[in-house]
Amino acid sequence: MREAMRQLMREPAPRVSLRRHLLLGLLAPVLGIVALGAALLYAFALEAADSAYDRTLLASAKAIGEQLHVQGEGPQAHLAATLPYSALEAFEADNRSRLYYRVSGFRGEMVSGFTDLPPPRPAGEAPNTFAALVHFYDERFRGEAVRMAVLLQPVAGPEGHGMATIQVAETLELRESLARSLLLRTLSQQAVLIAVIAFVVVFVVQRATRPVRELGEHVRARADTDLSPLPEAMAAAAPRELLPLVEATNGVMARLAHLLEHQKRFVRDASHQLRTPLAVLKAQVQSARRGDVDAGTALAEIDHTVTRATELANQMLALAKVEQLRQQGDAPVLDWAGVVRAVALDLSALVAAAQLDFELEMADVAVPVRGHEWALRELTRNLLHNAIKQSPRGARLSVRLQVEGQEARLVVADSGPGISAELRQRLFEPFVAGGPQAGSGLGLAICREIVATLGGSVALVNREHDGRLEGLDATVRLPTARLGGVAA
Repeated sequence: MREAMRQLMREPAPRVSLRRHLLLGLLAPVLGIVALGAALLYAFALEAADSAYDRTLLASAKAIGEQLHVQGEGPQAHLAATLPYSALEAFEADNRSRLYYRVSGFRGEMVSGFTDLPPPRPAGEAPNTFAALVHFYDERFRGEAVRMAVLLQPVAGPEGHGMATIQVAETLELRESLARSLLLRTLSQQAVLIAVIAFVVVFVVQRATRPVRELGEHVRARADTDLSPLPEAMAAAAPRELLPLVEATNGVMARLAHLLEHQKRFVRDASHQLRTPLAVLKAQVQSARRGDVDAGTALAEIDHTVTRATELANQMLALAKVEQLRQQGDAPVLDWAGVVRAVALDLSALVAAAQLDFELEMADVAVPVRGHEWALRELTRNLLHNAIKQSPRGARLSVRLQVEGQEARLVVADSGPGISAELRQRLFEPFVAGGPQAGSGLGLAICREIVATLGGSVALVNREHDGRLEGLDATVRLPTARLGGVAA
């Protein structure tokens, strides 16, 4: 039971169909309007039938009124009727409806007709469209719904005069049959209209979603290694609403191609660069085994080779990590000044070992920049470490961090030999070293990638005074950000 529950929870939710959504979104309102129209049409048809057949009821009441006369004189005058029921058969339509009547005298007494017909209701405030004292309403008689007409008919004669009340009731079979006939005829026409609309909607939806299916088939038919953008012809033929999907797909393809190329380059560089120190290490171990050098010298050489290989591996991993940080999106806002102080403290032992005249000049305010702490530390550490390596023993080395407008500027000024113009163009490339004292040639490449990720710039400029070369300035510019809601 528990396993079945797990399987049920792992089942994916049913996919949403775009075509189904469009069909329901278009056909559901049409069906709703048709249903509402049918209900209104039936009500209007009943009203029209009532208006038409109420005239028949009025004619029946008037026919009865023509048969009334006064008998007696003075206070003994009373109303008399000589109307047989057969006189009303002419007003019964198609024998599908039945008529009932009742005639009440001057004082409300029963004169003729059906004695159990309910007494008349008082006239309401509804407007009367007939030139007679008549009003109509719905009533129930003998368990059936009927339409009642109440006519006040003046009756006068030589013996006297008065106002007679004539009630005529008709069952509703014919009215309802007429309303249903009108409704069914209209619904049949609307059913044909709905069928035409449904066909048009299906055709339009199929045609509108065809570019989506073609795009899916094109992407599905591609090779696993094909990360090229979608053809321009497909993008040009796509509807305007599909262009964001095409552009987003091309963007994803470009990012995947860049990431794959970066991984290929990393694997290629790693296999090429690590092969040399490993071969040297193997040769040193074999030389030590043969006894070509004493054990102390052999261990020192092996330690130096392992150190260089470890530094190379760490730098290559750092270069790969920069690309990972680039894919993570927006970085947090950090105070660059705190990072620079921490890095300077970490490398203080190297500064002291080289007996450098070190100067750290920081801005009076916080220097907020957007970047990951590891990236800022690696950027600062590589620049300062290179400057320590290039500076002669006892020389001057300064680090300055300032805020200039919307930029933060870090300058690491050493007292080394500088760089040539030709080397300056290639020094940021991987595995290009600036001299025999340089390392693997990845430090500046890492700096360039980090700065590019953070949206800044890095430059190496020889520092001269009176035509004499005094050293090299490594300058990094990064855009400032907001720290704690306050702009730098």
